Amino acid sequence: MRIGLITDKPGHPLLSAAAGLLRSGGHGVELLDPGTPDAVSGAPADVYLLKAHTPPGLELARRLERLGAPVVNSAAATTLCQDRTLMAELAVRAGLPFAGTRTVGALAPWAAGVSLGSPVVVKSRHSRREDLVARVDDTVRLAELADEWPDEPVVVQDFAPNSGWDHKLWAIGDRVFAALRRSELSPEGRGPTLPLPRLPQGWADLTRSIGELYSLDVYGVDIIATADGSPLIVDVNAFPGIRDQPGAPEALAALALRRA
Repeated sequence: MRIGLITDKPGHPLLSAAAGLLRSGGHGVELLDPGTPDAVSGAPADVYLLKAHTPPGLELARRLERLGAPVVNSAAATTLCQDRTLMAELAVRAGLPFAGTRTVGALAPWAAGVSLGSPVVVKSRHSRREDLVARVDDTVRLAELADEWPDEPVVVQDFAPNSGWDHKLWAIGDRVFAALRRSELSPEGRGPTLPLPRLPQGWADLTRSIGELYSLDVYGVDIIATADGSPLIVDVNAFPGIRDQPGAPEALAALALRRA
C-alpha cells in the first residue's frame, strides 16, 4: 500500500511513529507538504492522512478527493470542525450535551455594548493555531480582549463551573484514548497531562457518537464534568496530536490500511 501524509510537520511524534510502523510492514509512506507547489504528481496514493488544517492543506485534500483518493479525515469534516458555530449547531440538533454557544460577530463591537451577569468563555469562531480562547469574568477583561482582537469573529459560551480539569478524549477509529489536563481557563493556567485510567460510564460512547456525527475518523473531544458530574462537550478537533498515548501509532497505522 501507498500512504500519503499531508503535513507541514512530518516529525510529529504520532505521524512519525505510525509512518515507521507502516514502512516496517512493507508499505510506502509519502510526505506531502501542502505549501509546496505541485505536491502531488503521478497516480494518487491508496489513502492520505490529513494533519495540515491550513487553507493550502485543505485545498490539497480536496484535489485528492476529486481524483478519487480517500482522505482521513475528509476535507469537509475537517472544515466543519474549524467552525465552532456550525459545530455547536450540529451537536445541539443531534441532542448531544454541547456547551451553549452563540455567535456574536466581531469582538470589539459586541464588547462595547454587552453587560456581563456571569462569567463567559470567548473563543475565536474559526479554530486554528494560536486562536482566542479566554475566560471573561468582567467587562475590564473583556475590554482588554477587545483591544487585542477587535475584528475577531467570536463565539461565546456561558462558563460552566467545573473542577478546572479537562477530560481530553481522542479517538482513532473505534479506539478511544483519554487523559486529564488542567484547563487553560483555570486560575493556574494550563497544566500537565495526567493519565486517566478509567472514563465515567458512557463517555467513550459519547466520544464515538461525535465521530459519527461529524464523519471523523481521527479526532479529539474536550469534555468537562459539570457540578453534578454530567459531561459537557466544549470543543472538537479534527486530527489532533494525541501525544504520549500508548497504542495510538499502532491504531493510526491500522486505520490507514483499513481505509486504503
